[in-house]
This record gives sequence, structure tokens and C-alpha cells, in this order.
Amino acid sequence: MTLTATYYDTADLRLARAGVSLRHRRGDAEPWTVKLPAGPVGVRHEISRTGRRSTPPAELVELVTVFSRGAALEPAAVVRTERHAYEIRDPDDRVLAEIADDAVSVLSGRRVVRRFREIEVERKGGDRDLLDAVAAALTGAGARAGGFTPKHVRALGPAAAGEPELVAPADPPAEPTAAQVVTAAVRRSVGRLLAHDPLVRLRAPVGDDDTAVHQMRVGCRRLRSDLRTFGPLLRTDWARSLRDELKWLADVLGAARDAEVLRARLRRTAAADPACPLDPAAVDRIDAALVARQDRAAAAVAEALRSARYLALVETLVAAARAPELTAAAGGPAAEVLPRLVAKPWRGLAAGRADGPGAGSLDPLAPDTDWHAVRINGKKARYAVDAVAPLVGGGAAKLARSLSRVQNLLGEHQDAVVAAQAWLDVAREHPADHELAVTAGRLYERERNAVRSARAAFPDAWRRATKKGRTRWLR
Repeated sequence: MTLTATYYDTADLRLARAGVSLRHRRGDAEPWTVKLPAGPVGVRHEISRTGRRSTPPAELVELVTVFSRGAALEPAAVVRTERHAYEIRDPDDRVLAEIADDAVSVLSGRRVVRRFREIEVERKGGDRDLLDAVAAALTGAGARAGGFTPKHVRALGPAAAGEPELVAPADPPAEPTAAQVVTAAVRRSVGRLLAHDPLVRLRAPVGDDDTAVHQMRVGCRRLRSDLRTFGPLLRTDWARSLRDELKWLADVLGAARDAEVLRARLRRTAAADPACPLDPAAVDRIDAALVARQDRAAAAVAEALRSARYLALVETLVAAARAPELTAAAGGPAAEVLPRLVAKPWRGLAAGRADGPGAGSLDPLAPDTDWHAVRINGKKARYAVDAVAPLVGGGAAKLARSLSRVQNLLGEHQDAVVAAQAWLDVAREHPADHELAVTAGRLYERERNAVRSARAAFPDAWRRATKKGRTRWLR
């Protein structure tokens, strides 16, 4: 089998350096393919589409936006592969593994400028022991084991293996400066946000109980929180401008995330009491209304991600990860500088602010808005503690874990409040549908019961969070 692939990239090979590829492979039913990093080395998302040979499909070009950042994509390498494929089967003729023996030629026009050979083993129905045995047989026959390097990266040479544009966080030294900790926090949040951009465009899940929209929104929120918490260490106008743009993006993602949460919650709440089932047809009609809401929100997200405003934000985020705009105060020891910065959002949670009560004095019968205000302050405190817990350790790490429990309860409370209102709103939109109205009312009561349960569990979670020793480091 002969495979000829043309790889597209920017002039400075941004895709290759990020572990991404966009190729056209002659003869494939869907000749255009984007490969995205997805976790372990060598494991990637592959998305293929049809299209003209000379022009990459717009959808695939959009998928690599955070890597190309709008720079032109042009042919960068042409690779011809002579492939001999073999299968390892068991006595029942089940494929256990596939072996591809590739003789690769790198072309410049019709001229071959480089050759190399690769052997790849892909596990199918076999186990890890089988792969180890195959590897041993191949190395025994003269093959050399090597790290995973895509063909086009080898074809493009050392420049393609250079550092990516987006700087990844590094572990700070044993006694870091505040600048090193802040920089690592910014890089983590930027990386989380941008890594989920292609998956949001694909509307792809990122796990059994999570979505790319959620993770991208969390990246926005954490970064906004970091910029607020570490404000005295950052140039004010730079941090404020970035926070404003992140708020715009988080709001767009928020509508889509809210629709996701409501759809998942609808089915869970409807099934909460199997002994007293709800009308399934009415539940389906409520879900249909939510699907329409979700589609509108997803269209708004897609429009935002195609905008010049978002492209400018991506450019700013990549620059922020490379070098946040820090003040001279960030040069001090992290252990001295950061605890007092984290203390501010912690006090806002514990004692309250002008717009709401503190968690320690939260009335079980207080209006939902008071509980929501505490939830917002809880997020600020939790993100701030999370950012410094690896440095401080001890009580900070314990506080981070207990704040996660507090935040989960407050999140469940708010989700139930929002869902209860949503079920009533759908019923009001269909006043002639009496079965739907009854079902919405029963859903409402179940959600309000969830609100009461969260409020009942909150005092114990808060006591755990404020145990002696967990906040002593804050000063």
C-alpha cells in the first residue's frame, strides 16, 4: 500500500510544535484529517472530512485555531509511505494486534530528500504482555525502540520538534518566588482553557460525566480568579483587560453549560423516585425545549469562537502564559507574599461582603440569592487556595480539599434552584399542556427538596473546612 500525505502548517511550524497535524492523504474516502493531542503520548483525537485537494476544509482549519492563531496554513511537508501491514490473530481468528512496516520518503516535488523506516504496533484485542512480546521480537531482529515521533515531524526536521508556542507550567523550585507560583497558575489555566477549544467546537465529551464546554469555562473562571487574587503582583491595566475578555468568553460558554446541566439534571431528577415515576412523554417534551435552548447556546459559542475578538484573546492568552506582566512585588518569596493575598478571598467567604453574608453566618432559611452569593465567594476562595496549596502544603492542602466539599454542596444548591425555576418556565411556555404542567410541578418539588438537603449538609462541611490548623497559614 502506498500512502502520499501533504501536511499543512504555519511558516514557523506552530502545529507540529504543538503536537498537532493537518494533512491531506491521497486516496482516502475522507482525505483531510486533523490530529489533536488527547492525553498520553501517541494518543490523539482524529477528525477527518472530505474536501478539495488544494484547500483545507474550513471546519478543520477552525479546529486548529488555538495552535495557528490565524496564521496562514500552507503545505509544509509531503510524505510518501510504502506500507506493509500484518495482523496477529489468535486461534479463533480474532485480531490481537496490527503491525505496520513503513518505508517513508520525504519529497520535494518529485525528488526524494530523505528516507527512513518505521515499524508501529497497534494493540487491538490483545493485552500489554502481547505488545511486550512483539517489541522484544522486533528488537531481537534488529529494530531500535524509540519515542513516539509523528512522521511529519521527522520529515520537517528539528524545527518541528521545538518548543510549542503555548508554554506549559513547570514545577516551581523548592523555595519559589511569588512570580514563579503566579506564572505556573496562569499557565495551568490558560492551558486548560485552550486545550478544550477544539473539543468545544466538536461538541465532544471529555469523560463520562464531563464536557469540553464545562472544562473551558472552568479554565476561564480559574484564570479570572487568579488575576484577581494575585492582582497586587500584576500590572493593573493588563490584568483588568484580560479579565474583561475572559468574562465575555465565560458568559458565552455559561449559557451552553447551563443547558448541558439542565438536560442532565432533568433525567436524573425525573428518575429520582422509581416508585413514583413521572410521565415520560412530558419529560421528553421538557427535554425537547432544553435541546432547542442548548442548540441556540451552542450556535452562540460557535459564533464567538469564530470571531476576531476571540482570536485576539487567544493571542493574548498565549502571550500571558509565556510571560505574565508582573510587578516588582512578585519578586519576593512566595511563602511570604502569597498567604496574605489568599487571605482576602478567604475572609470574603468566611465573613461575607457587602453583597452577601459569610458562610459562617449563613441562615438555613435565607433566600436563595444569599446562598448563591456565598457560592460565588466560595469559588474565589477555593481557586485562590488551590493556586498556592502545592507550595504551602499541610493545612492549605487540607483546606483546599474541604473547600471542594463546601463548593460541591453550594453548587448542588444552585443547580437545584436554577433547575426548579427552569421546569416552571418551560411549563409557562406551554400553558395548554396540562400533563407537562403537572410534571414540571413535581420536578420543582424534587428540586426544592434537593435545596433543603444541601442546606442541611452545609454546616457540617463548613465546620470541617474551618477546623483548627487549616487556616493558620493565612495571615
